[in-house]
Amino acid sequence: MNELLFKAAFVADGSGGTPFTADVAVNNGQITAVGQLKTTAHQIINADGALLTPGFVDIHTHYDGQASWDDSLSPSLLHGVTTVVMGNCGVGFAPVRPGEQDRLIRLMEGVEEIPGAALAEGIQFNWEHFGQYLDALQAMPRSINTAALVPHDCLRYYVMGERAARLETASAQDCSEMKALLHTALAAGAVGFSTGRSDNHRTSRGEETPACTADAPELTALASAFQGLGHRVIHAVNDFDAQRGEPELAKARFDAEYALMAQMAATSGRTVALTWLERLNAPAQWHWLQTAAEASAREGLDVKLQTASRAIGVLSGLDTSFSVLTPYRSYQQIAHLPLPQRAQRLRDPAFKAALLAEERMTLAGGFSAIPPIVDHIMATLDQTAMLMFPLQADAQGLVGYEPDPRSSFGVQAKLAGKPALELLYDYLAGGDGGNLVYFPIFNYLGGNLNTVRQMLTHPQALWALGDAGAHVGTVCDASASTSLLLQSMHGAAGAPTLAQAVNLLSARNADHMGFATRGRIAAGQWADINLIDPSRLGLRIPHVVRDLPAGGRRVVQAAAGYIGTWVAGAMACDAGRVCEFRSGVLIRAK
Repeated sequence: MNELLFKAAFVADGSGGTPFTADVAVNNGQITAVGQLKTTAHQIINADGALLTPGFVDIHTHYDGQASWDDSLSPSLLHGVTTVVMGNCGVGFAPVRPGEQDRLIRLMEGVEEIPGAALAEGIQFNWEHFGQYLDALQAMPRSINTAALVPHDCLRYYVMGERAARLETASAQDCSEMKALLHTALAAGAVGFSTGRSDNHRTSRGEETPACTADAPELTALASAFQGLGHRVIHAVNDFDAQRGEPELAKARFDAEYALMAQMAATSGRTVALTWLERLNAPAQWHWLQTAAEASAREGLDVKLQTASRAIGVLSGLDTSFSVLTPYRSYQQIAHLPLPQRAQRLRDPAFKAALLAEERMTLAGGFSAIPPIVDHIMATLDQTAMLMFPLQADAQGLVGYEPDPRSSFGVQAKLAGKPALELLYDYLAGGDGGNLVYFPIFNYLGGNLNTVRQMLTHPQALWALGDAGAHVGTVCDASASTSLLLQSMHGAAGAPTLAQAVNLLSARNADHMGFATRGRIAAGQWADINLIDPSRLGLRIPHVVRDLPAGGRRVVQAAAGYIGTWVAGAMACDAGRVCEFRSGVLIRAK
């Protein structure tokens, strides 16, 4: 007698092999048998051909703070994710010296756009060292599984203090202390190490992140901390100095930065997973990174490429963190009004004329965490509006993330003979003020997802970069797992097949992280399972809620078509409703 039995499911088992029809039995939280089973169970679910997959493994999230107050980790759970890895981009909350917690909050608030007030109220900070942080996570029951990387910036702050904030070069003693701290954290169960090396990342005070310019001796010392330990990984977010120096020197800067990452792989003997994007300001870079990673593989270095499953962009509207109206003084004067009143005021012809005649304010610089690219976008709005689209639901209440290029505000402005700002203004002022603009900054330069699909089918690709838990006022890419499934099911040209998509979402990421008993539908695996109705699968329109501590705002997005999600055999989500079971665990590396 089994505890749970799925009958006649269409199983994509995560291996990448051809899906098949089978029964799946579960006992004591684990899958015990897969096949045409002549057995029964206390609970039988007649799948009737619905798609059954492993729970998805998201290796690039920023739930580091939210995990200390939210036991469901939504919205990831709503999109079939049953395991998340936190601590990416070099930012997090441990280790931390007593009295220095605000420093890490400012860092996370600026880099990952999570309200500082929410973090300050929600995080208990009952830890100093990373092992104690893991203990705190382990003590809290939750819906899904979590694991954590050790963030580079936290190590730097802990060892170097203000010298880290001033971007000083780490001394030999500093490097030795950071290495020792990292080794201890890894031995305590951290699943790896992360570093952030992006020109765009800033603290909430506009300062560059502590580790963004760390040199070769520091990176090599940290890489050597892995010696003598079991499976662990290194994650790095790089833009390869895309905005530094003269454009013609971009390839030389790329080569120098990639050499540092390859050296970390060689010194650590571990997989280094780098961010892989088609960038607006460096469109050739993704080709360079693919070529370099392939060359590393031929040399015996394991360099993986963290790859998105759709264009990466921002959502903007009157109730998000930023919109094209934010830099105008007239709008700032009404920004405090309730949303419907604000929209109504914007529809006043005199107000509109006055705002459109104003000089635009500069937002970046000084103590602003807003990156300079935002001011560049506003200064070239008639051009950048070619990548701005209305995000609107269809008759079924669903939205897509591959808009027709002809529907952009830039194209429509040209056809109307008006400035793009005016069309955006009218759209944002419509209805109750809840209209959203979708601006795919990365991976959509050709007006399609061809580059994304080419990336996803590369053998060194890892599905990632959803940034779940971060950029809460402008991004909701925690839903990117559903996007990948939709591409495969709709048979988009060049897209991964269903079997390949499920493999990317589950087994490949689980294997990368060393999660040997997750990511597959097979006997002996933990019963982290999704049951999906492909005919109904889709994405609901994002909306703004204020459910973070201190009334903090975030954008969330639900899905249609997930019949249920189980974690260790217990139902965690029932048709989009979070269940009472809390069977997720903290995964500690051995």
